[in-house]
Amino acid sequence: MPASATGRAQNVPVPVLPEVAKTETKEGLEAFAAYWFEQLNYAYQTGDIAGIQAVTSPACQFCSNIAGSLTTNYQGGRWLAGGKIVIPSSATTFERGSDGTYQVILQVQQSTISYYDPSGTEFRTPTEPSDGGNVLLVGFQDAAWRVTGLHPLR
Repeated sequence: MPASATGRAQNVPVPVLPEVAKTETKEGLEAFAAYWFEQLNYAYQTGDIAGIQAVTSPACQFCSNIAGSLTTNYQGGRWLAGGKIVIPSSATTFERGSDGTYQVILQVQQSTISYYDPSGTEFRTPTEPSDGGNVLLVGFQDAAWRVTGLHPLR
């Protein structure tokens, strides 16, 4: 059940890493990128950032900022409603860069985010919906993918 002014999201399914996403292949990278955004969606819906942190390098500054913001906005019984992320398109050439990472270019759309305190009152102005291009940098190490960077295209 999605979150609303009356309460937090409930019974949100935990994302499961597809088997193909465990392989260093183009299909594996594409499946992992989709899974990473499912984990991010889960974090927005629940405030639980453990899943996204498990597949993200601390070197990803933008990712750390998102995680910190979610932690702050879920403190003291607060919650978020909305913020669902959809990826209408993504592409990768599956060419490893000189830094060892692969790039995935994605269109990322996120719905309006509302912020509620324990009484169901909005404690800050909603975040407007967004639609933009992003570059996801992903490395494959120790038989697993990890996001090392996320950069909005300006």
